[in-house]
Amino acid sequence: MNVASHKPYDARLAAWLVAPLINSRVTPNHLTFVRFMVGAAGAVMFALGAHANAAAMLVVASNFLDHTDGELARMSGKTSRVGHYFDFASDVLVTVGMFVGMGLGLVDLLGAKAAWMGASAGLAVAGIFHLRNIIERRHGKSATRQPRLAGFEAEDVLYLMPLVTLSGALPGFLQAAAIGAPIAFCIVLAQYIAIGRQVRRA
Repeated sequence: MNVASHKPYDARLAAWLVAPLINSRVTPNHLTFVRFMVGAAGAVMFALGAHANAAAMLVVASNFLDHTDGELARMSGKTSRVGHYFDFASDVLVTVGMFVGMGLGLVDLLGAKAAWMGASAGLAVAGIFHLRNIIERRHGKSATRQPRLAGFEAEDVLYLMPLVTLSGALPGFLQAAAIGAPIAFCIVLAQYIAIGRQVRRA
């Protein structure tokens, strides 16, 4: 079976879009920078409070653009350690910034607890990224492969963000994230500990 058929749908689309750039001067790091700037703009828009719908669209665009740098790197052979860590840092900053921005933007509606909820979700997400990075460095990328169903990955839930903001469900989403993200961190921490024990026993 073609390897490409195993990729999530957004990764396949990203590969098709960046194919013309293979022999151009555009590098994966350029695309990472664009992804970071779009995601950072989304976080800022969330923090402003009155522009949640625009922020949600920027988050969707950033989430999709996150696939373009990796696809270009693989197809053009322009992979690098610097590029890998630049991509990792962008992922962390954009995702954490999104939750922190949500919290700040909802302070007028929910009070100071909104900022704490955003910080709680953001801190948990940062911890998840850190642990998954350690697991990947020590045990390979396959050890951190995300659950996938019918061509979609767990992170693809972010594509639903415009529905969340348009329906006025952003406060509930933040509250769920403030609870769910720490739980997810505990799950990844348990995975990290379990893998470590397996390695020591081997």
